[in-house]
Amino acid sequence: MIVYTDLDGTMLGPGGTFFRSPAGQVTLEPARALTDLLDAGHTLVLVSGRTRAQLMEAQLIFGADGYIGEVGALVGWDRGRQVAELPGEGPPADDALVESLLEAFPGRLEFHDPWHIGHEIDVMLRGNVAPEESARWLARQGSSHLELRDNGVLPVGRPTGLAPEAVPVHVYHLLPRGISKRHAVAWDLQRRGLGAADAVAIGDSNSDLEMAAVVDRFFLVANGAPHVQHQLEPNVTVTAGAQGLGWSEAVRTVLDGVPPYDRR
Repeated sequence: MIVYTDLDGTMLGPGGTFFRSPAGQVTLEPARALTDLLDAGHTLVLVSGRTRAQLMEAQLIFGADGYIGEVGALVGWDRGRQVAELPGEGPPADDALVESLLEAFPGRLEFHDPWHIGHEIDVMLRGNVAPEESARWLARQGSSHLELRDNGVLPVGRPTGLAPEAVPVHVYHLLPRGISKRHAVAWDLQRRGLGAADAVAIGDSNSDLEMAAVVDRFFLVANGAPHVQHQLEPNVTVTAGAQGLGWSEAVRTVLDGVPPYDRR
């Protein structure tokens, strides 16, 4: 079985750590679940908004077989020696458009500093802007081929330069339509000669939930459930635990032999 997993807010806990529970207590449960997963011969693929360089390092640390980066724009395998850039419906946003977008939503949108540095295809932002608002603005600029993709919510209290009313603070990726974690997972499965029945996915956001359509089972960690805006499909399970504890719960379900989902 291939396990496609989001990192931040899913596999990783507060502040991006692998060794603390959502309450901040030290825990080895995610690490034990990971070692058991790999020892059982299952394949781990990291799926994230992170950059190529960040994911090349992360796949080595966590023993992953490959990665999907920048919310589906990049797929890497063979220990990062091979990388494919998946096309969208148009070119990425240029600097002038990004600056105009930030000016259009003062106090509600800013760069996700410093994690926005190093992105090749998408632009990483944070704030609180309704999807229909950003879509209307982009259409008026003649850039309807772009979208502001929601990739999860930051923990309360994380320092930003945003206005107080920009809560909850979402992490966004400005990128061409047609690029998504869903399409990247489907592309990677096809590259491997496999299908949906051979894979599960774990995540915490709207962009993660889209993977449910191309895998056998999708596990939504509990901290993501209040923030998703899509209807949950029958093959979606919400974990009891949040962040790394929810992730380890999903992994244990895989190890116990998750029943196949009947798509008829």
